[in-house]
Amino acid sequence: MNSETHKLKTVLDDLYAGRSRRHLENDPLSFCHRYPDPRDREVVGLIASSLAYGNVKIILRNLERVFAPMGKSPRSFAENFDPEAGLRLYAGFKHRFNDHRDLCALLLAIRTMLEEADSIESYFLAGMGEDDPDITRGLNSFSTTLLGLDYSAVFNSQTLPPGSYFHFLFPSPASGSACKRLCMFLRWMVRPDDGIDLGLWQAVSPAKLVIPVDAHIQRICRLLGFTTRKQADWKMAQEITAALRLLDPEDPVKYDFSLCHLGISEGCGGATTQPCVACPISGICPGSAG
Repeated sequence: MNSETHKLKTVLDDLYAGRSRRHLENDPLSFCHRYPDPRDREVVGLIASSLAYGNVKIILRNLERVFAPMGKSPRSFAENFDPEAGLRLYAGFKHRFNDHRDLCALLLAIRTMLEEADSIESYFLAGMGEDDPDITRGLNSFSTTLLGLDYSAVFNSQTLPPGSYFHFLFPSPASGSACKRLCMFLRWMVRPDDGIDLGLWQAVSPAKLVIPVDAHIQRICRLLGFTTRKQADWKMAQEITAALRLLDPEDPVKYDFSLCHLGISEGCGGATTQPCVACPISGICPGSAG
């Protein structure tokens, strides 16, 4: 590791160590921390990550609406989910592209996974090989399989009706998507319990994770030289992850939460603005006012 790489690693390790409860409370992952049972956390994680797009305040508000009727055990709610009752319960729900039907289809998908494999982890692992270098094949299989399930109990049709955005919840690397929300879900589940991520899944190595690329990660990682690509796609996600793997081969996406919250919680806009003055990565960021 050369001196520049060592400096970069030192700064990012310090950034990782500086994560706070305030950051967690401003993140959809916070909903998982409300439930002590790992089986509940897994279900909550998939739902929360699936709807984690758009304005963070609206995300958190809408997730409150989703989880409030589920009571103390979202896992039990999902295991016993009845689509007809769910459509009534969540009537009028809307989160940008997705409506109450998409939410109920997601809950039906979770019920199916639990019925067939007892956990979302086991269902995911059915499409991933032990020798896979990363999660690419697992994600392709996971999304393809879930989109191929029978959702007629929700949509009254064997196929997704025109205008449905349910497919938006399960993108795949094969389509070129960065799969930000699914990569985030996997980060929550796979990375060791560090007070932020949960360490629930033991069969997938953190070394195989790919960073979730949102607007904040795309901007900040371009500034740091982790990618030269302009489009937030699967190739960009892998390129950024490869750069981070040089800093921590066993846990490359450990830096995702803290880097992302430079934008979400700390106001980084990618320009020479006031937040740059106190930014913990100002010494290595070309966009810093400092």
